[in-house]
Amino acid sequence: MKKLFFLFFLLSASTVSSQEGPRSEIGFDGYFGASTFGGTFGIGAKYGYKINDAFIFGPSVRVQRSWQNFYGQRNGFTIYGGGAWMHARFAKYLFAGAEFELLSSPLNYTDITATRRLIPTFFLGGGFSHKFDNDIRLNGGIFYDVLDNVNSPFRTSYFMRKSNGVLIPVIYRIGFFFPIGK
Repeated sequence: MKKLFFLFFLLSASTVSSQEGPRSEIGFDGYFGASTFGGTFGIGAKYGYKINDAFIFGPSVRVQRSWQNFYGQRNGFTIYGGGAWMHARFAKYLFAGAEFELLSSPLNYTDITATRRLIPTFFLGGGFSHKFDNDIRLNGGIFYDVLDNVNSPFRTSYFMRKSNGVLIPVIYRIGFFFPIGK
């Protein structure tokens, strides 16, 4: 796995060095949800290498903080990790993308004695993408987690269910991207 990430970053560096002028962006997506029983706040950051106006990819990092308050019992935990992502932008208003992350999480729904472990997620999806005033790009999309790991930290964000009540690993994600080094 480490060799794959090293190869990815090596290819990214060679692609960027062959371009004219700065061709990169930084993006952020966030999540917040809360109730009387607890909540979650998270942010993901993406650094993007632009191959052209239609294709961008790069590394990502994510930090998510959750807290719980069940009948006076308070507890909290942090989930963090990184990965890689790529988006194809087309027709000025659409994008398709793939996002892989490996997250260190204390959540474990299958083994109550387990400690923190690495949980992989691999989202495929797409949606709306538009650049405003040549400075800010807004992406809003729906993503499906192909791996559907039973211990995914995103499990509480899934918003679709089958007719029998089983969760479908689909999330929505809104992100903002800003050009770097005009």
